[in-house]
Amino acid sequence: MEIIGYIASILIGVSLGLIGSGGSILTVPVLVYLFAVDAVAATAYSLFIVGFTAAVGSVGYFKKGLVNVKTALVFGAPSIVAVFLTRAYIVPAIPKEVFSVGDFVVTKSILMMLLFAVLMVAASYSMIKKDKKKKEEDLGPQKFNYPVILLEGAVVGIVTGLVGAGGGFLIIPALVLLSKLPMKEAVGTSLVIIAAKSLIGFFGESGETIIDWTLLTSVAAFATVGIFIGIYLSKKIDGAKLKPIFGWFVLIMGVYIIIKETLLK
Repeated sequence: MEIIGYIASILIGVSLGLIGSGGSILTVPVLVYLFAVDAVAATAYSLFIVGFTAAVGSVGYFKKGLVNVKTALVFGAPSIVAVFLTRAYIVPAIPKEVFSVGDFVVTKSILMMLLFAVLMVAASYSMIKKDKKKKEEDLGPQKFNYPVILLEGAVVGIVTGLVGAGGGFLIIPALVLLSKLPMKEAVGTSLVIIAAKSLIGFFGESGETIIDWTLLTSVAAFATVGIFIGIYLSKKIDGAKLKPIFGWFVLIMGVYIIIKETLLK
C-alpha cells in the first residue's frame, strides 16, 4: 500500500502543476487510506505537503511574472489568519466524540473525513462543469472588490484549516472573477496563496499532533517531483481538457469516503 501511496503522492503534484488545483483533494485520502495516518493528523500533514509543493511550483510562475503580488496579499492575508486560528484553536476544541445516532458514534476523525468528502464533492462540481470561456482581453482592468475578496479569503482559510486542503478550486475562480486575473496568472497567484496559508497553518498546530517527519518529508518529496512533471505536461497538454476527468474521479472518491465512513463503519 505504501508503494501505491508514493505513486499517488506524485499524482498530487502532477495535478497541482497541470491544472493548478485538485492535488490537495487527494492528499488526505492518500494519507488516511494508503499510509494509515489518523484523519486529524492527516489534515495537518496535508497542510505541509500541499504548502511545500505549492511553494516549489510557484517559483516558476514568479520567474515568468505570472504572480500578482498585490492580489496574493489582499486575498492571502485573511486566509492566513483564518487557517492559523482554525488549526490553533478550532480543531483542538472539537471533542473526540462529537455526537451519536443510535449505535453509530461520530468521532472527531469521522467528522473530519466527512467534511473532507463534502469538500471533494463540491470541488468535483467546479471541475466538471463547463467554464464559459472568456477572451483575456475581455476581462477588463484589474479591480478589487475588497469586502468580497477578504470574506472569501477568510472562508477558504477556515476550510483549509479544518480539512487540510489548499482550496485551489475555490481560489482560482475567485481570482479570475473578483480580481480580473488571466487564468495563468490566477494559477500562479493561487499557488503562492496556497503555499503561504498551508505552511503557516501547519506551524500553527496546537502541538497535539505527533509528526512523523520521515513520512511527511517523503510524501512531500514525491509530490514535488510530481509538480515538476505537471508543469512540464502543462506545456504539452491543455489542463482544461483533463479537469472534468479529474473532477469525476474526485466525485467518486468523495462518495466512496462518505459510504466508507458511515454505512461501512
